Formats: sequence, C-alpha cells, structure tokens
Amino acid sequence: MSAYLSRRAALSVVFAAALSQGISSPAQAAGPTLLNVSYDVSREFYKDYNAVFAAHWKKTTGESLTLNQSHGGSSRQARSVADGLEADVITMNQHNDIDILAERGKLIPADWAKRLPNNSAPTTSVTVILVRKGNPKNIRDWTDLGRPGVGVIIPNPKTSGNGRYTYLAAWGSAVKNGVSPEAAKALVTRIFANVPVLDGGGRGATTTFAQRNMGDALVTFESEVPLIEKEFGANFEVIYPSRTILAENPVSVVDKVVDKKGTRKQAEAYLQFLYSEAGQEVAAKHHIRPRNDKVLAKYAKAFPKLNTFTVDEVFGGWSQAQKEHFNDGASYDQVIAAAKR
Repeated sequence: MSAYLSRRAALSVVFAAALSQGISSPAQAAGPTLLNVSYDVSREFYKDYNAVFAAHWKKTTGESLTLNQSHGGSSRQARSVADGLEADVITMNQHNDIDILAERGKLIPADWAKRLPNNSAPTTSVTVILVRKGNPKNIRDWTDLGRPGVGVIIPNPKTSGNGRYTYLAAWGSAVKNGVSPEAAKALVTRIFANVPVLDGGGRGATTTFAQRNMGDALVTFESEVPLIEKEFGANFEVIYPSRTILAENPVSVVDKVVDKKGTRKQAEAYLQFLYSEAGQEVAAKHHIRPRNDKVLAKYAKAFPKLNTFTVDEVFGGWSQAQKEHFNDGASYDQVIAAAKR
C-alpha cells in the first residue's frame, strides 16, 4: 500500500470517529456544525464543555450548533487535519501538534499562539504516576520506574502527546536534579526498557494498565486518574513525583477550514469561551487545571501545588524538543534501540 493510500485510509477512520462523537443530530440542527479535533484523553471534558457552550451560544445568539468531536493520539490527530480532515478547531496538549498545521498546508498562521491568552493554552495538567493499590513496588519517583522488575505503561511518544510528556518529564526531572544529559538519557532508556507495549494514545495505555492488568505503573495526565477510578474502582494510587512537567493545552481555529465553511465566528467563540469562568469550571470538574485564579482557588484541594517545569524552561520549546528528541533518528529512537538490547 502506498504512503498516500495509507494516509487516506487512516483519515477515513478519523472521519468516522468524528461523526460518531456528535452531541446532537445534524437533522435537529438549525445552525452550523463545528468539528473539534483533539487528543486522546479529552473526550469526557469536551463532551460536557460542548453541551455548556451550545447552550450558551443558543441563549446569546439564538443559533443552534452541532458540535462534533474526534479523539486519538495527538500527533496522529494533527497529521489527519494537515492531510485534509476539516476541523474547525484543534485542541491539543502541546504546541508542536498545532504548529504542524502552519508548516504543512499553511492552514493557520505561524504566530497562531499569540491570538489567545496564555500562549493560546486555556488549561494545563501535570504528568503523574498511577500505581496499584498498596504500591507493592514502592514507586515514588521517576528513578523507580527504571528499576529492574518494574513494568511501566506509557503510550508511544511518536504518536501521543501523553507519551512525549512522560519522556520529557523523566528526562527533565533528572536534569533539574543536577544530573548530566547523558545520565538523564540513561534513566529514560531504563524506563522504556521496562515498557512491555507502546499504545498509540493515552486512553489505550489506560486500558492496557487498568483493564488488561499489565504493568506496575501507568504514567498519564493527572486528569485521567479520576476517570480510571470511576471506571475501574479504587484499585489504584496516584503518585506525584518530586518534580514533574507542566502540560499546557493549546487551542486554535483552523483558518482555512473556518473561512471555507463560514464558521469563523462560531469557532472563535468556542475557543474564547474556554477562558470564561463557565468554561474553566467545566475543566476543573474534569480535573484539568484551570488558568482562572478564582476557579483554581475554588478547586484547590483537587490540584496540589507541585514542583513543575515547562518544555520551554528545560528543552528550549517544543520545536527544539521535537528536533532533538522525537524526529526520526533523534534521542527517542536511540533510547528505544538501546532499550531493546
């Protein structure tokens, strides 16, 4: 099968997934339809957010909206939009998965992140470690994930933002603790040597850990933990590492799509509402960290203060991190090759 046909086949799957995620039937809709293409573990948040925004939009404008969702590994989702999936908005967990829309096809301007507050990231999360009840392997920090005999479940950093954050969290915490880049790379190699399977996205990794009962630890976003406990029971404990990475969740309209469809007004309002108190409340209720200080204070017990660092701070930004760590032949590929020996 050619690379072109492979892309088209994958795109067809994403289109089908998107159509299955609508919150209202097109037959019932009097107004336009928006498609939000997002990362794997944001399904529940956007399902609730869409309902709140649709009600707000109907009340303030009189217009009904159909709001559809598509979810998967973040990089795969971004490539689908670059290859032709007509997303009105893209909502990701890292900036380089939106940058690709500027670099390939010029779907958005290069300075897209300047259009909304906080570098166009209305919410954040942190990377945490989930262990089985009682923490039988006594896992407390990143170094413990590299010990012999510890099974670690992490989604594939090549396709998943969740996986990339995990890789960078372990590497960055080591560097922040004063070790050399070589020693940080050695730690990450030990961790990935303990990964039995690399799922395509964060939700797949959750299934592997919680349902298939593989591994001693799952590394995931803080926001995923309550969902796991709700579905699988109180069989797990969350471990907050001594240092962890701050995951910023950027958003953008897809300019070429909204201008073609005539949905720019609705799409821009959809993203701006994420910053409203009502939008931030929905995020907090889904254990996604709000930027709004008032809402954050209201839910302070759910979001412990942590020693965090950013991709910009340690890795020089997502573009540099992608080049040095995740491009073909870069550090991640070297780590995987060494981990398999």
